[in-house]
Amino acid sequence: MIVSNLYIALTPKKGRGVFTNTFIAAETVIEIAPVIIMPNTDRENLDKTLLHDYIFEWGHAKTHCCMALGIVPIYNHSYQSNCDYLMDYENQTIIIQVVKDVQAGQELTINYNGDSNDSSKIWFEAN
Repeated sequence: MIVSNLYIALTPKKGRGVFTNTFIAAETVIEIAPVIIMPNTDRENLDKTLLHDYIFEWGHAKTHCCMALGIVPIYNHSYQSNCDYLMDYENQTIIIQVVKDVQAGQELTINYNGDSNDSSKIWFEAN
């Protein structure tokens, strides 16, 4: 499920991003995306490919990883993100939920650390 008011467009510095053409209120779920779950042993191979940047840790014990379908891989990172992503292990989905009101034309972002308040450096900034 992806709400119909979302669209993908180029951003000035980050390539493609997800945007909205209408106002979205905080706490609105804007996407529920199925995932493909893989054992962490597969991640060793995935880490050698471009997919490395699109893989999520999966499971309470993080013994697996997953690739989200839908437009989840297109959301850009921000330490001041306006969306959170939530893992639904039972239904094997990732849920994108708006955490701050978003205006029409605004980019929707997630914090790749998994918590919209986590400001620790992410992997591509740490190197």
